Amino acid sequence: MEKAAFDQRYETYRQEIEHFLRTQFEETTHWADLYEAMRYSLLAGGKRIRPVLTLEFARLAGMDWRDTLPVACALELVHTYSLIHDDLPCMDDDDLRRGKPTNHKVYGETLAVLAGDALQPEAFRLILTAPGLTPERRANCALILAGAAGADGMVAGQVIDTLHAPKTEEELTEVHRLKTGAMIAGACKLGVAAAGGRESLLSAAEEYGYQLGLAFQIRDDMLDVIGDADFGKPIGSDKEEGKVTFVDLLGLEGCGKKVLACTRAARDAVAPWDEDGFLAALADSLAERKK
Repeated sequence: MEKAAFDQRYETYRQEIEHFLRTQFEETTHWADLYEAMRYSLLAGGKRIRPVLTLEFARLAGMDWRDTLPVACALELVHTYSLIHDDLPCMDDDDLRRGKPTNHKVYGETLAVLAGDALQPEAFRLILTAPGLTPERRANCALILAGAAGADGMVAGQVIDTLHAPKTEEELTEVHRLKTGAMIAGACKLGVAAAGGRESLLSAAEEYGYQLGLAFQIRDDMLDVIGDADFGKPIGSDKEEGKVTFVDLLGLEGCGKKVLACTRAARDAVAPWDEDGFLAALADSLAERKK
């Protein structure tokens, strides 16, 4: 796919996602400080990779992708909650997120925790009231999101990462499969499920997502060493925290090779459906990203 065509479709998706998210939690209430804290992190920018994937897989499955915006943005609510909680002093204790002060630095720890807490059920509300989906598809999507984000998905990865001190390549791969891969694979599967797509596409979407997630996280480890101030968090923070990363185990060259291998695997998984090459171009762009 030519870069101009890829950029145009990605930007169309991203703008629609941003517009939908901006319409959330605008009500005037006497607990407006909660909404403000939620919106602070939800509207802080970012690539919106996960909801973009949901929209694209819905399109590939034959659905008008605009009808899946509530589902795509539901996953982004869960992703945002995880970032708020990850940054807390009891977790990663980060001061910056995407180049801005983290939520707890602006609103305090109590409200940051509660903002994250609120984003989780609101995500499922979006799915379960999505106007363009049948009740069965809503239920399927809710189950996919619960699995991706729950005790056998993202949260399990966070537990292993923060409490079990992974040190081997096998252990790190498990962490990233759960912590990052589960949510990216979940995003891909949500698009297929929302559209009522075939099981073969659902399986391909899952494999694409897991391979993309591993490549993304290894590239993240690399950028913690070779990135710059635009990366969005302090460079070298993993080393300061004493974390073992793929760079420690494989070196930068080895990491680069593994990123390319995962990217090829992701492309291959969806090749029969990705006729115009959007998903392949997306995988390639993430493998080469600088921030």
